[in-house]
Amino acid sequence: MHEERSGGIDQPGFLALERELTVLLRRARANQGEMAREVHPDLESSAYGLLVRLDEHGQQRATELAAYIGVGKATMSRQLRALEELGLVARAPDPADGRAWLVELTPEGRARVGRVRDARRARYAGRLADWDPQEVSELARLLHQLNLGMEK
Repeated sequence: MHEERSGGIDQPGFLALERELTVLLRRARANQGEMAREVHPDLESSAYGLLVRLDEHGQQRATELAAYIGVGKATMSRQLRALEELGLVARAPDPADGRAWLVELTPEGRARVGRVRDARRARYAGRLADWDPQEVSELARLLHQLNLGMEK
């Protein structure tokens, strides 16, 4: 019986993974709030990921953004209204489907998000300065693999 469990959830690697991810996620939540406030003092921390998505992928439908973030249509509409009021995003009718809206960063939104993301990467570079660049790349690769596995 013990042999079956050693390859399962009680394996030391999974115990260590759970512990380290808990610490990482706690810190990430705290950092997301700080980064959101750096973009704009009135920005909700949950909206930061939405701005990063728009920064990386450009204009998208609100429904695509809601699916990516994992929220409902009403929550996404509320967040987008707040972001519009802050001057960070703009919405326009989708030319391919007049019932849908396309959302994009405003020039002000792009500039603010860009500054915060640059500062964030600089902090990573400073904190990981003693790491080999290959280790940083390997960590990024493994985190990407983990994120893909979590989508299943």
